[in-house]
Amino acid sequence: MARLKGNIDRRDFLNGMALSTAAGALAPSALFAAQAQRRSLQPPARQGLRGSHPGAFETAHARAWQGKTWPRPDRLTDSLYDLIVIGAGLSGLAAAHLFKERRPDARILILDNHDDFGGHAKRNEFVVDGKLLIGYGGSQSIDTPSSYSPASKAILSALGVDAKKFYTFFDREFYKRRKMRFGVFLDRETFGGTSLTDTPFSFYEESPTEGIARKAIARMNLSAETKSALARLAFGAADLTEDIPAADKLDYLRKTDFETFLRERAKAPEELVTLLRKIPNGYWGMGWDALSTLEAKRWGMPGTAGIELDDDFKNDNAENEEPYIFHFPDGNASLARLLVRKLIPAAAPGETMEDIVLAPFDYSTLDAPQSDIRIRLEATAVDIRHSDTRKSVDVVYVRDGVQHRVRGRHAIMAGYMAMTPYICSELAQSQASAIKSFTKIPLVYANIALRNWRAFEKAQYHSVYCPGSFFESLQLDFPVSMGGYTFSTSSDSPILLQMHTARTAPGQGLDEREQHRAGRRELYALSYDDFERAIVDQLTQMLAPFGFDAERDIAGVTINRWPHGYAYEYNELYDDPSWSPANGPHLAARAPIERISFANSDTSALAYVNGAFDAAVRAVGEQFDIAD
Repeated sequence: MARLKGNIDRRDFLNGMALSTAAGALAPSALFAAQAQRRSLQPPARQGLRGSHPGAFETAHARAWQGKTWPRPDRLTDSLYDLIVIGAGLSGLAAAHLFKERRPDARILILDNHDDFGGHAKRNEFVVDGKLLIGYGGSQSIDTPSSYSPASKAILSALGVDAKKFYTFFDREFYKRRKMRFGVFLDRETFGGTSLTDTPFSFYEESPTEGIARKAIARMNLSAETKSALARLAFGAADLTEDIPAADKLDYLRKTDFETFLRERAKAPEELVTLLRKIPNGYWGMGWDALSTLEAKRWGMPGTAGIELDDDFKNDNAENEEPYIFHFPDGNASLARLLVRKLIPAAAPGETMEDIVLAPFDYSTLDAPQSDIRIRLEATAVDIRHSDTRKSVDVVYVRDGVQHRVRGRHAIMAGYMAMTPYICSELAQSQASAIKSFTKIPLVYANIALRNWRAFEKAQYHSVYCPGSFFESLQLDFPVSMGGYTFSTSSDSPILLQMHTARTAPGQGLDEREQHRAGRRELYALSYDDFERAIVDQLTQMLAPFGFDAERDIAGVTINRWPHGYAYEYNELYDDPSWSPANGPHLAARAPIERISFANSDTSALAYVNGAFDAAVRAVGEQFDIAD
């Protein structure tokens, strides 16, 4: 695959500004100095391999993979806290906020293994040709806030978040005014040649007319057999399950993956199966080989339109009419920043949801000795247990290779839940087994800072599905302007391009959990150079005919690698269909152990902000039920 000269990661980004000279042209001493200076930048401005970055996971892996243990220090590092929270993601920060609301004088310590707070709600910053670009490195948007529980809505309200304002901040017609649409890109390696066309699929926000869809299919670099099969399934209304008795149909649809349905009932050629496979990756983190035909019916996938179901069938996943516009420029990182500012007012100025966007953060205030609320970054918990009196909890953490012990009257584990059996010896075997069934979805959110987006405008696409490429989807940034931050309104100006992938292992007979584990191993084995080569090759194949030049047009890249990404949500193909956020094994997994509670989206079986918030509400409530 193609590669940028000098490698973007080794270019100089001094104070967030790209130098005009490629780093490959510098002497080694100058290069090392530039890298050191870049590392001195505040975390959001650091580029290269982020997300689960080097330094964030090695201690946890030593504990879980190698069984390494650390002696418990005889002395406590700090005086007694009222609450210790493990994990500074949205759930952990919300738990600290809720605890302090109920006990204003509380002393709280929050530990996190990363060099920044927010967990998956990560912020990425670039400065390109003098323009600040802010992007999200994980948790993307507040999805359907009207459906939040009263307690989660109360958290948003306490942070000053008014969802109605996004109707003004988010320019929903921006790309439409420029006649830019959703597209489909077929790559050379997978499909034997390239094509970039309109999408023929009807489940995108901008659904094409049948005429546009038929023209798109005709222009795709597919075999005649595949084009014919796609048109037949996309525009046909035959019930391909009519021979199945009505009493058995729902069970068949739930327990048959959609790729099997395509092959056996729709008689789809393999090329069509490949074309459709990754469509749900961005939502489920899985392809159609590991999702049910019933879910495909919900999505309106080709071949499902004619399937008849009983009247009592309820589409629990029906789209809410609320638009997908509740997006800060840095995604849900702004929620994390609002929570931190609420907890530690000295960390950043301001008091509104608008001014948080550009608020400068003073990271030196996060762990100030005089503060009642302290956030200690780059600190990995390796042991959680009650003290001898069982009136408090001791937490041992490792920072810079040195172990420390801290004590709190209460503790909330809000980090990666699957680590809990390795660090909490008080778990019952049944609870540990329930926790080990969790497996997060491996993801990559790449932010590419472009000097301009002329090639996209010329091609007339703002978002593209790429079924055969490394990154299965990409999109120009959301058109959001707020708090003094302005979206790139001219194609001549810099913009962020987001590229996404959920790593799966189709065609090997693996279920969803097994595919997540395989994808995780793959991500840990990939270097920054691997990601960079994939980005350059994919964009060059797709956009070179429209004037794109990677060496000239790419100003910077941040790879947010999340081997442990989305929380697992129950999958009816493999799990009991009665399981949901309200009912399932996660209820046993999250049972409190006296003064230790568990909170994160894993414990809600819901990979959304409200899953994290609701978990925090529950965990804090459990601890306040305990008399000190």
